[in-house]
Amino acid sequence: MPRPRQVLGALRAVLFAPEDLALVRGDPAERRRYLDDLLVQSAPRYAGVRSDYERVVRQRSALLKSARARGGGVPRGLEVWDDQLVAAGVELTAGRLELVQAIRPLVARAYSAVSGAAGDTGLRYRQVLRNEGEPELEREKLANDMRAALAESRRAELERAVCLVGPHRDELELSIGGLPARGYASHGESWSMALALRLAAFEVLRASGEDPVLILDDVFAELDVGRRGRLAELVAGADQVLVTAAVGADVPTELSGRRFSVADGVITGE
Repeated sequence: MPRPRQVLGALRAVLFAPEDLALVRGDPAERRRYLDDLLVQSAPRYAGVRSDYERVVRQRSALLKSARARGGGVPRGLEVWDDQLVAAGVELTAGRLELVQAIRPLVARAYSAVSGAAGDTGLRYRQVLRNEGEPELEREKLANDMRAALAESRRAELERAVCLVGPHRDELELSIGGLPARGYASHGESWSMALALRLAAFEVLRASGEDPVLILDDVFAELDVGRRGRLAELVAGADQVLVTAAVGADVPTELSGRRFSVADGVITGE
């Protein structure tokens, strides 16, 4: 039986769902997960990078907790885990930065297409250890910055017994019209941004030469008539589109194809 990592990339899919609003309005973890999931889909080797980094964070955190339980002080072997945190963290951060650079223009174009109006959208990757702009995509500098941040955060990490530095604390900041999308965007703007992020993911995966399966899970019920039609036009050219809807009339006429109804556990097709 193949291991899960061995089947990565065998079937690639992009899912639109009502929960996607959390990409814009939710916690930073939602946007980190979006980046990492897309990284793994576009380059399966990042599954190992992501797994290695998460393992290091867990074990390093356990070491910090055990040190605090014993009365504090720098635990033996912490420097070794620092090295592993930097090595895996730099690789994951570099992958995210490359991805953000790739999807930035795709998101801007998709947002305008979905919203029906020109929108000044922005994506910025922000490290918790930096207050300035997006970091440079240079692995040596990323490593040096992370080591410096670990040194500065040593006392706080020992007191709180948690890892305070690394890509597990970074943020993908979204903006519309120069304002943060989270907290300032309207409901319609938030939905347009969420859809733009998914459409950008679709385009990134499509660039490899094969369309991913596109799944629209009851998403049209969340959109106004204008956005329904524009989204339908944008995805109509995909090779495979699967649509679910609680109300059939919510599905725009632009999306034609076979339809199946499910009622009382019985499936009927047209």
